[in-house]
Amino acid sequence: MATLGARLGSIAPGEVEIELPYSQDLVQQHGYLHAGAIATIADSACGYAAMSLLGEDTDVLAIEFKINFLSPAKGDLLARAKVLRSGRRISACSCEVLDHASGEQVAFMVGSIIGIKKS
Repeated sequence: MATLGARLGSIAPGEVEIELPYSQDLVQQHGYLHAGAIATIADSACGYAAMSLLGEDTDVLAIEFKINFLSPAKGDLLARAKVLRSGRRISACSCEVLDHASGEQVAFMVGSIIGIKKS
C-alpha cells in the first residue's frame, strides 16, 4: 500500500476504509487511475475488514473476487469495505470505491477472504 501512496482510513469491526490520493504515477494512457490500483485498494480493504473480525493469530488471503468498474477514476479515491458474512474460515465481503470529492461510485467489488493461522 505504501508503494501506491494508499493509507488506512477508518476501522470498525467488519468495516474498513482505504484512501488513495490521485497520482500521475498510477495512471493509464488516458490519465485515469489504473484499474490495477483501484482493484488493489478494494482487495486490501476487504482483507482488512475480514481480518478485523478474526483472532490476532489469523492472517487473511483473498481467494476470489469480482470487480465492476463503473466510471473512470479522475481524483482521490475512497475504498469502503464491509464484511457481508464472517464464517469460521471464509468471509464474504463487498467494497465500493468512490471518488472522494464527488462521492461518485467508481467501482464495486465482491470477494471471498480466507483466514489462515499465522505460523
